[in-house]
Amino acid sequence: MSLSIVIPAKNEGGAIGAVVSKAREQYAGAEIIVVDDGSSDDTAAVAAAAGATVVSHPDSLGNGAAVKSGARAASGDVIAFMDGDGQHDVAELAPLLEQLDNGYEMAIGARDTGSHASVGRLFANGLYNGIASMMSGRKILDLTSGFRAARAEKFKQFLYLLPNGFSYPTTITMAFLRSGYPITFEPITAAKRVGKSHIRPVRDGVRFLVIIFKIATLYSPLKIFLPTSGLFFATGVGYYAYTYLTAGRFTNMSLLLFSAAVIVFLIGLISEQITALTYSKS
Repeated sequence: MSLSIVIPAKNEGGAIGAVVSKAREQYAGAEIIVVDDGSSDDTAAVAAAAGATVVSHPDSLGNGAAVKSGARAASGDVIAFMDGDGQHDVAELAPLLEQLDNGYEMAIGARDTGSHASVGRLFANGLYNGIASMMSGRKILDLTSGFRAARAEKFKQFLYLLPNGFSYPTTITMAFLRSGYPITFEPITAAKRVGKSHIRPVRDGVRFLVIIFKIATLYSPLKIFLPTSGLFFATGVGYYAYTYLTAGRFTNMSLLLFSAAVIVFLIGLISEQITALTYSKS
């Protein structure tokens, strides 16, 4: 199978040359595509000098947008993705490619505990992995890893679903699982990045909370909406019992809780149908 290696990069002039050179050395026959996402430094020039095919965004559109541009430009049967900041070792790509030969449609590099930039990032990733595991019914070792390899035909089916921001790994992982495509995880060690991270704690903290809800809606919305509806209903019953015993009447609050239970359930039911229709395209 032919291989394309896609490397999204923004202001990674200090690292991208070495990343491309190592990839070319390890996989001489591979197509190496660097997507320059509106860099203000010499990322594009350094990548081109190192031998990569460069796709440039005139403005910064986001990591996910860079991944989509790279996937569209890739001509290989298999697309591998890695960061341009020096965190990922191209030598660790071989086990992922071997897993594709074993019948998996996507293989993901699962980072060890020491590979996360901070305790907060480690905690957040563990939380995402736990929620995704609960939703999908299988063990998810690293939901947000950007180091992965997938069959191009399958990956490109979901480009319309991928967001432009950093949460593309979450989306594509849950999309593959929802569609019944087998995925697997291989342990990797991520090095300390070269240069400054583009993650912002406050802004991205809110974004990560959105990812949690996105995990649910991408896989099975009713698994979130049904328990929530049940909680509203149980609270309504409890409050009605309390007011009936103490005041002998049915209150507006009980009516509001029962109404909320019905509305949340119906939203979940509609979301489930929309999700099923979305993945029926694959």
